[in-house]
Amino acid sequence: MRPVVRLLLLAVAVLAIDQASKAWALETFTEGERTPVLGDLLGLTLLHNPGAALGLADGMTWALTVAAVAVAVVILRVASRLGSRGWTVALGLLLGGAVGNLVDRMVRPPGVGRGHVVDFIAYGDWFVGNVADIAIVAAAGLIVLLSFRGIRVDGTRDADHAPGAATDEASGKAPADGGTDAGAPVDDGTRERDAHGDGGMPVARPGAVGE
Repeated sequence: MRPVVRLLLLAVAVLAIDQASKAWALETFTEGERTPVLGDLLGLTLLHNPGAALGLADGMTWALTVAAVAVAVVILRVASRLGSRGWTVALGLLLGGAVGNLVDRMVRPPGVGRGHVVDFIAYGDWFVGNVADIAIVAAAGLIVLLSFRGIRVDGTRDADHAPGAATDEASGKAPADGGTDAGAPVDDGTRERDAHGDGGMPVARPGAVGE
């Protein structure tokens, strides 16, 4: 299966789970009421968020909508160069999460492009998020890890593109460790022995001895 197909399948799965969980939260909970799951550490609280995660960018819904569209476009453009399984997973999670929240901003009140995102997973008293946010955070962590390891989107590593990595092969220079160039002829003394014979004495050529 091509990497771009895997990316799209993962993104669709994230989007489906995100939207299904939001529909369930809207049907199950009353906004503002908290249902404990792990005491005070984790709970379920329905909230309509006009901004980004952690309560940031409140009142900037249009800007967030444009940003989500831009992220989706960039990912789809990069997808044609995918050669890394890790990057495929990371970008699939990021695309699914970005589109999941983008759908809310496009179809939910108060209007197109200004819709409030449905959040319902409460992390202590810090912030309330959703499945799309989890996917985005996981994608960000994976991208940082891949970048730290020097793995590029196409599956190559930074070391493969370092200056001089292919200089020896391209220029025909001998390896830096003093090894023998595979393409160079090896003189092991055979030519000299051929000229002087096995005992080191010159070999008389036929017709060379005087009459």
